[in-house]
Amino acid sequence: MTDKPTIKDWQELADKEVKGRDLIWQTPEGIAVKPLYTAEDASGKGIDPGLPGFGPFTRGVKASMYAGRPWTIRQYAGFSTAEESNAFYRRNLAAGQKGLSVAFDLATHRGYDSDHPRVVGDVGKAGVAIDSVEDMKILFDQIPLDEMSVSMTMNGAVIPCLAFYIIAAEEQGVSQEKLSGTIQNDILKEFMVRNTYIYPPAPSMRIISDIIGYTSEHMPKFNSISISGYHMHEAGATAVQELAFTIADGREYAKQAMATGLDIDAFAGRLSFFFGIGMNFFMEIAKLRAARHLWHHVMTDLGAQSERSKMLRTHCQTSGVSLTEQDPYNNVIRTTIEAMAATLGGTQSLHTNALDEAIALPTDFSARIARNTQIVLQEEAGITKVVDPLGGSYYVEALTDELVEKAWEIIERVDAEGGMAKAVADGWPKAMIEEAAAGRQAAVDKGDAVIVGVNKYRLAEEDAMETLDIDNAMVRDGQIKRLEKMRADRDEAACQAALKALTEGAKGSGNVLALAVDAARKRASLGEISDAMEAVFGRYETRPTPVKGIYGAAYEGNARYAMVIEGVDAVSQRLGRKPKILVAKMGQDGHDRGANVVSSAFTDMGFDVISGPLFQTPGETRDLALAENVDAVGASSLAAGHKTLIPELINLLKESGRSDIKIFAGGVIPAKDYEFLRKSGVVGIYGPGSNIVECAADILRLLGHNMPPEEEAVA
Repeated sequence: MTDKPTIKDWQELADKEVKGRDLIWQTPEGIAVKPLYTAEDASGKGIDPGLPGFGPFTRGVKASMYAGRPWTIRQYAGFSTAEESNAFYRRNLAAGQKGLSVAFDLATHRGYDSDHPRVVGDVGKAGVAIDSVEDMKILFDQIPLDEMSVSMTMNGAVIPCLAFYIIAAEEQGVSQEKLSGTIQNDILKEFMVRNTYIYPPAPSMRIISDIIGYTSEHMPKFNSISISGYHMHEAGATAVQELAFTIADGREYAKQAMATGLDIDAFAGRLSFFFGIGMNFFMEIAKLRAARHLWHHVMTDLGAQSERSKMLRTHCQTSGVSLTEQDPYNNVIRTTIEAMAATLGGTQSLHTNALDEAIALPTDFSARIARNTQIVLQEEAGITKVVDPLGGSYYVEALTDELVEKAWEIIERVDAEGGMAKAVADGWPKAMIEEAAAGRQAAVDKGDAVIVGVNKYRLAEEDAMETLDIDNAMVRDGQIKRLEKMRADRDEAACQAALKALTEGAKGSGNVLALAVDAARKRASLGEISDAMEAVFGRYETRPTPVKGIYGAAYEGNARYAMVIEGVDAVSQRLGRKPKILVAKMGQDGHDRGANVVSSAFTDMGFDVISGPLFQTPGETRDLALAENVDAVGASSLAAGHKTLIPELINLLKESGRSDIKIFAGGVIPAKDYEFLRKSGVVGIYGPGSNIVECAADILRLLGHNMPPEEEAVA
């Protein structure tokens, strides 16, 4: 009988097979992933994952997990009008969906009624328009709110939206204590990555405390906050960053609520979390396990006594940023892999993205495939039969431990520097995430990170794909008519009195949700309720400050990159200054990952980049372009307002005598819209998956430089 092989024996054999090539994988999280894990890796740090249903809940918050009850299929959806969204919900529920997750349009997110002049291009485009209780009643028509769990992704206008939901249920005959679901209500991550805020940080935190207080008293089955790492994930955060900042946000909210006198065990059991799930399969599984471990630790430190308070319960969503416009049916595969990671990691509910969401809202066809992905996993794959089936995996356990350690280092830094609210105000978490995003984009552009169908195995010719298109003008007209009717029919004096009471409550210590519920009952609109608080709190504004040096460092020594820099230098010599580009964010979409990455990369390449403020109108963008005397404007579009906002900007520049300023567009723009934009005067269009170095080369050509095509670059 031969001796048992040792690790040394394995190493020698593996080295021989790969001829000495290093098989260590350095992940973006700074984790060195080995090609082999053993029992020593899993147990060497002495961290016991325990059993499912028992603290620290690493293996799951329920003892039986999916063997007892599968995760909830909760598809995120909302578009156009309340009527169309309601019909879509009812079709999906009939087809097997178990919970609702409402997507609101950007006008609603930002606290504007549909008739506000700043939201002309945003109404009904990236979610459902909700201006009043009347809209909310239509949204949930024939959906029994005492039986249906409802999740609402809302942060900025969280007060009026939750108030409308409460009154819609009331007028359906359902009392508050019977309502179940979640309101996102996570404002700290908005200041970090998503930017759909309304009020400054301090009053925003007060609003969160008021909601936690109100729901703990009146809505015991409702989750008062969903602390979101998803939007950090989508903004480019690594798994470690997403973990650390999400858990730190949760701790900040808990401390804020405790500071108002609430007992931690009275509200902590209704806090929930929301994570994004990307393509690093085992990393995402380990992330959810690490999150539960970390939260148990945090809540124990804060003095929670109930084990229920220490359970991290989470919803997950497959990644939107991993979806590609190119070869889009690959997205079905990506979503399936991510859904498996979420379920093997132990999520409580899940949304699976549709294959066409890289460029548009999902069609019924793509939504069905996305929903059925989950149903097949539940019904056919055997995943639900065993609790934490990857528990005990040497790799998964070691990875979980490493994520816990690395995330805790960041959490300790947050604590040492005064808490998450201060960290957000100081800006370093946002900068850290943007650095990761720029590094990731550089890796994709160079081909170091493979995206099938984009930078490898690309199709010679893409097939056209049908996408959902929303008639923004028609939706807005309909919303305005409903608003006008509601205002004409309401008791105006009673409504204004309720709004005045809300303003006075905001000035003092009144619970603003309780006061908004009364205003909603009196038929105050979303914009009016938001304005009543804005009169006291003010409206928060910020301007992006993209990071520098990350993209350039990743491309050091690259011939094509050097060629672009030489081109920028040549244009600079001809102009007597650097070529100047304004990166503009028009409309109410606050997602700025793409715009910031472009600004960061172009700055590193030598362009003079002006990062425009968020939420500009075309007129404000024109004024800034003229004031800065730019050569080009890059309009970033992620929320389908490009067909309205970009042509308006072009016309305004023409009227100002500056039709020479080149306009290019980037972001989430369906190919079927390209011809419309070109006819409107757009000279370059760069959709998802575009290589930023080649975008820069193209823009140099537009500015008159004889830039050689990519194939002439020396490798």
